[in-house]
Amino acid sequence: MAADNAVNAAERLRDLAHERVDHRFKGLPPDAEGMTVGELAAERRNLFTGGFTTPVLALSAEHLEHNLALMETYATRHGLSFAPHGKTSMAPQLFQRQIEHGAWGITLAVPHQARVARAFGVQRIFLANELVDAPALHWLAGELDADPDFRFICYVDSVRGVELMDAALSEAGASRPVDVVVELGAGDGARTGVRTEAECFDIANAVAAADTLRLVGVAGYEGEVPNASPETVGAWLRRLTALLVDFDKASRFADLDEIVVSAGGSAWFDAVAEAFSEIPELSAPVRKLLRSGAYVSHDDGHYKHLTPFNRVPEEGALHPAFRLWAQVVSRPTPHQAFTNAGKRDAAYDLDLPEAQVVRDARTGEIRAATGVSVTGLSDQHGWVRTEGGGDLAVGDWLGMGLSHPCTSFDKWQLIPLVEADGTVVDFVRTFF
Repeated sequence: MAADNAVNAAERLRDLAHERVDHRFKGLPPDAEGMTVGELAAERRNLFTGGFTTPVLALSAEHLEHNLALMETYATRHGLSFAPHGKTSMAPQLFQRQIEHGAWGITLAVPHQARVARAFGVQRIFLANELVDAPALHWLAGELDADPDFRFICYVDSVRGVELMDAALSEAGASRPVDVVVELGAGDGARTGVRTEAECFDIANAVAAADTLRLVGVAGYEGEVPNASPETVGAWLRRLTALLVDFDKASRFADLDEIVVSAGGSAWFDAVAEAFSEIPELSAPVRKLLRSGAYVSHDDGHYKHLTPFNRVPEEGALHPAFRLWAQVVSRPTPHQAFTNAGKRDAAYDLDLPEAQVVRDARTGEIRAATGVSVTGLSDQHGWVRTEGGGDLAVGDWLGMGLSHPCTSFDKWQLIPLVEADGTVVDFVRTFF
């Protein structure tokens, strides 16, 4: 069964190259209409001279590979398993590359995302949410029944949630129990998760009473700790690991081959690694599962400032892999310019794009965007301010760094993978 799934997944990934280039995909050359994605990639066109239209989002081939390799090394060095959060990219090609770089599986958030991952052969899914949607649970029961090698884990954070899951899975006639971890909330005012350890035991009792579920560990998200600092995040992580130990002492993990503990967004995975390294020996081996996702492309804003590699530079550094190229379409005053990329094209929920380089429309030369800044975004325009030596002309291309990968990927269905000299070597398909 696993071999069949692997063959089907490989075929589906190959089939992405057979998709036809057409009006659905922003930025691609109009003269490529009707070609397959694979045929266009094989031409190795240049992003700037090969007919691509603006705005166009480029993903650096070199920086992507660097980031994949760096997090593989980091997880191995610290004895962590890695299930990167797939909601960042929703790109099965990147899921596959993450798995090739040692990922145990892929983390996801909602049923649709899990279905995409399964369609492309992902064999281990960690759903970082309580799953109470009955149709989705019916689908999950079918997936587990049909494929004995498929591993699925999700949160539980309420007795009511356990009851809903049990009812839907029983109705579906599930023959395999669904593995669950109790989600410990990150504190008052945080997002999801159980607020007290006593309630965690109540939920564990409810799971034990449900034949359709199996308790395999605990989990949470330290990024939601209020007023996050090394001290507050460390204190919450110690609560999480203590809950794991207390569950084990209470024989909640009897007959398991492994116990699961999971945390780790993209801002505090160094603290997670430290806390998990202190977990004592338990009744079964412990899988210490890290879930960071934004690393795959990193960014030039939010995570550039928050990444743990700023605190532990000896461990390496992630490289921002996205650059959004837009064209100057209006220069109404000496201090004001407008590009043709706006909210439809650029992430803007955390920070505005950062003007980095200018490609001169007359000479093709690329220079630093000195004195150029993005001050706002309309739906389809970028507001650009120029000061001092900020020289822009209509027709120039402005290359911008972006903040928050999760809201960059979702605006682009097909993203050129570009080498440093501008050669487009492949395209990454997203499924949002």
